[in-house]
Amino acid sequence: MLTSALATSLLNFTYETSGDMTAAEATGFIAFMTAYMGFIIVLCLGSYILSSVGLMKVFEKAGVTSWYAWIPFLNSYKITEIAVGNGLFFLLMFIPSVGSLIWVIILGVKLAPAFGKGAGIAVLTIFLTPVAYLVLGFGDAQYVGPQKI
Repeated sequence: MLTSALATSLLNFTYETSGDMTAAEATGFIAFMTAYMGFIIVLCLGSYILSSVGLMKVFEKAGVTSWYAWIPFLNSYKITEIAVGNGLFFLLMFIPSVGSLIWVIILGVKLAPAFGKGAGIAVLTIFLTPVAYLVLGFGDAQYVGPQKI
């Protein structure tokens, strides 16, 4: 009897909201969220393309195959190898919370001197990485060599 009553109550379940959202408001909200997600996707793709184009030029200057810039994780390994000398430091990215922050700081601090640049490029690498790759790749920076930790 209990299972029969439970099945009957589950079949008769109706979802009611506690708010007063009309169908038009719900449609507007869904349209807004769709547009917002589209904007975020375009922003992420744009950042990825800018980073990859900049990395291609950075890799060319460092003597690394340039198309590696388009392959996720491989590009992180190679840029870490260029900056530090040991690409395995990119594994810091996989430590939850602080790992990627530490990796970005190490990369910024070591990548700028690897191209003969100073603290300005290091700060730019930490906060606006795609722009820093473009500056290093298309600018007058010359690859000096990895900066050991």
